[in-house]
Amino acid sequence: MADPQVQVGGSGPADQDDVEMQGGDEGAEVVEVGETVGDNGAEGGSAEEDKPAQRVTFIDYLKSPMIELLIGSGADQTLLMAHKALLTKSPFFLQKLEPSDTKRIELSDDDLDAMSCFLEYLYTGEYFPHKLPSGNLEVDPSQPKLDESGAQLLKHAKVYTLAEKLEMPALKSLSHSKIHLINSTAPAELNYARYVYSHTTRDDHTIRKPVASFWGQRSHVLRHQTEGTFRQMCMDFPEFAFDVLSFVLDAEEKRAQRKGGGGPDEDVGRSARKRARGQ
Repeated sequence: MADPQVQVGGSGPADQDDVEMQGGDEGAEVVEVGETVGDNGAEGGSAEEDKPAQRVTFIDYLKSPMIELLIGSGADQTLLMAHKALLTKSPFFLQKLEPSDTKRIELSDDDLDAMSCFLEYLYTGEYFPHKLPSGNLEVDPSQPKLDESGAQLLKHAKVYTLAEKLEMPALKSLSHSKIHLINSTAPAELNYARYVYSHTTRDDHTIRKPVASFWGQRSHVLRHQTEGTFRQMCMDFPEFAFDVLSFVLDAEEKRAQRKGGGGPDEDVGRSARKRARGQ
């Protein structure tokens, strides 16, 4: 969905308290992560208030209990492990893990690859493929340069919907920005649009509006490349058809206004007079 490219937020995923893993020489000071605990201390305060704030280090996260995550169901069910202190950065997991002694959480409806990306993000602040300083995605040698099936688009779309569920807005922004760096075909874009309209709410304009804009600008050409599936998409998801049509009509209205052709009220008046004369 790289063309047209949609500018989305910032290029970094980090929440203020996301973990940043850095290398270093042995014996170097432990990297500080997260927010500090305690007050800054006012002038003239007590000795307790004047003490340096306690640091939360990466070791503190690693010392926390391990939580089992059962992803999927049936033969495809997979067990993953993660540290509790990192998982609870997500309000979703915080609610499930605090203050109970839960050691295992079943997530039968979640996608394994998306959950893997979420965990990678928790530990490193990014997930593969990473965004480069140039603004592009690093090359994934396991994927073709052109996404013809929609698999690469869906990878990031599934991370987006998982981040919505887990209440991780920075991860949502990161995954959405990666969607618009994928080079793809019309069938791939349609598979992506089908996922978006089946897994997001009507008021999620962040991800739906660019989809409607993409098809609104190119549907007169791209629909011929989708072998009838564009029509089926419109029938299966009337909201998609309405959003695309609304984009086309809004664009036409703005074009007419720029040309001095009058606003929509004037057009309605003309149409009404024509109908009256035809009676």
